Amino acid sequence: MRGGSSFGDRDRGRGRDRYENNTHFGSMGGRSGPPPMKFGNPGERLRKKKWNLDELPKFEKNFYTEHPELQHKSQYEMEEYCKKKEITIRGTGCPKAITAFHQAQFPQYVMDVLVQQNFKEPTAIQSQGFPVALSGRDMVGIAQTGSGKTLAYLLPAIVHINHQPYLERGDGPVCLVIAPTRELAQQVQQVTYEYGKSSRIKSTCVYGGAPKGPQIRDLERGVEICIATPGRLIDFLENGKTNLRRCTYLVLDEADRMLDMGFEPQIRKIVEQIRPDRQTLMWSATWPKEVRQLAQDFLRDHIQINIGALELSANHNILQIVDVCMDSEKDRKLFQLMEEIMAEKENKTIIFVETKKRCDDLTKRMRRDGWPAMCIHGDKSQPERDWVLAEFRSGKAPILIATDVASRGLGMSAHTYSYCCIISHFLHMPHTAAVTVCAAVTAPRSHFKVEARLVLEGLKPSYSSWVTKIPLPGIVRVLNPTSLPWEQPEVPVCLPIGPSQKADRQGGEN
Repeated sequence: MRGGSSFGDRDRGRGRDRYENNTHFGSMGGRSGPPPMKFGNPGERLRKKKWNLDELPKFEKNFYTEHPELQHKSQYEMEEYCKKKEITIRGTGCPKAITAFHQAQFPQYVMDVLVQQNFKEPTAIQSQGFPVALSGRDMVGIAQTGSGKTLAYLLPAIVHINHQPYLERGDGPVCLVIAPTRELAQQVQQVTYEYGKSSRIKSTCVYGGAPKGPQIRDLERGVEICIATPGRLIDFLENGKTNLRRCTYLVLDEADRMLDMGFEPQIRKIVEQIRPDRQTLMWSATWPKEVRQLAQDFLRDHIQINIGALELSANHNILQIVDVCMDSEKDRKLFQLMEEIMAEKENKTIIFVETKKRCDDLTKRMRRDGWPAMCIHGDKSQPERDWVLAEFRSGKAPILIATDVASRGLGMSAHTYSYCCIISHFLHMPHTAAVTVCAAVTAPRSHFKVEARLVLEGLKPSYSSWVTKIPLPGIVRVLNPTSLPWEQPEVPVCLPIGPSQKADRQGGEN
């Protein structure tokens, strides 16, 4: 048996006969798959499965029992708690939110790790996400990056796995987590390892840019949890290196980001390989119509949990400054800003650029001038990217120049500076991942107006008369407003940082 609690214990013989004589169900098909094709669209050799639910083995997915403390809480008390935590719920039959970890009644080996991690109370998304996920319901969780959503789906996944029959030879994973980037996938696997090792749950991380051999060996040996990026997983599925016939717990992490990166066709191909009565949990920082359509197609009778506002907005936990300038001025302004940042105790800085070439060029230019800068982008090998991130985390190279590959999943505190990139990446920065955002944007760019609206949305209307035309939220100051590529404001738009604001900035950095 796994763990030390009846909540997570399993009978080794329970349900075993459902799989022993079904060779097709458990077959990996590693050497019998179709020969690889060099060209073509990803997933085109995967055929949509025709599922007959009457023939599929049954599985459990509802393990939730409401804690006595919650049974005695009135509806008014729970509504006030949700209001305080900014929790909004859509859907019927949603269980009450928990207010403490013990109310989720996780097995003791999970609670022990929570104590070791010194977590005091669940975050807002965990408070409502734990009961919903443990009760076997499909759900959509909308919360900003860094809100604790990884634990919100991983801890229920551990409980789910421990109630399923043990893996047989050739079985694929029970839990599949699809993530947009390898950095996020690696981060999720680290959390999976910390919480799964006490119950001997095996996991692997499948992503491009790394050797396939070790990943294939992990899958062939059998893993209960697979964290994967869409491209590499499609590759393995097409070549018969794994299968998803045992998958009953599906997580789509950062669904909006995956759609932004063009992964929708791959995601649909992958989901077609999973039984339709699975439990599906979708997580997103935003709620555009594309994500809504995905939820409608993949989820059944789901509950939607929203933390904060539904509309796309800036992360108000980040101090944001926008400097509108000419392209020829950006280097000088960047180096001036870096002089200020490097004089501070906490000086880690991420500089975002839009292209790989600009990333390399800016890194060479800064290193030539003596700046301790390193860069990562999609053309870098995975070992090189891991090494650069390790150097950055340790502080040996406090300046990281990156494309959007580093826009999520780093999980560290740093200044961020947009040299030339799509500003909307900052909407997804975790609230602990940045102290200051300073974006230097050039007036001639045709799509600047749209990007400025995404980043600046929410500035108080009293600040200027042109806010009604371009709502600008959460910005501490806008430098050089006369360079803005639209109508001139009737009132000068310049919010200088005074002594009190500087004190606020210093307080936020500690």
